[in-house]
Amino acid sequence: MLILASQSNSRLSMLKRAGVDVLAQPSLFDEDSVKHAMRQEGANARMIADILAEQKALKISMKNPDALVLGADQILALDDGTMLDKAETPEEAIEQLRIMSGKIHRLISAAVICEGGKAVWRHIDIAKMDMRSLSDSFISDYIAQHWGAVRYNVGCYAIEDEGAQLFRKIEGSLFTVMGLPLLAILDYCRIRGLLKS
Repeated sequence: MLILASQSNSRLSMLKRAGVDVLAQPSLFDEDSVKHAMRQEGANARMIADILAEQKALKISMKNPDALVLGADQILALDDGTMLDKAETPEEAIEQLRIMSGKIHRLISAAVICEGGKAVWRHIDIAKMDMRSLSDSFISDYIAQHWGAVRYNVGCYAIEDEGAQLFRKIEGSLFTVMGLPLLAILDYCRIRGLLKS
């Protein structure tokens, strides 16, 4: 069995639908302070996503040393290096969509598996997201209708639903956009005997 060090229903559901025997055990560590400190030190989005994924997995691995523990994190980075976090309010979500409108951003999705309190596997995948130009009225209507669904997603879109309407083009795996480099995780699960090969 795999332990997912997360409270993300989306990640848990993705793994279960792919046939992984998985149990969720949220790490509940203060990722905001780690993220802030790393940004202050000049870390890029890839480094931050990787470290956050590792810290989540390590925390749960220390409590479950015989299990494989998966930590994951996703960072949204604009082409100028600006990183956006999950919006806290509908107003913040509207502002974020205005910032991304008509531009390209990247979703960096990191996964780290720990065993016995040590990282034993890691993978980072990147999706390039080309957002179409959105009118202010479209953005306001979209957030008003979908805030309940998108409030937990970095980027304020649920790509598997009407969030697909926000984009001109996407390069990369849809799984990565949804929060996990799933195919690479499944590969490692096969190597470790959690899935049949």
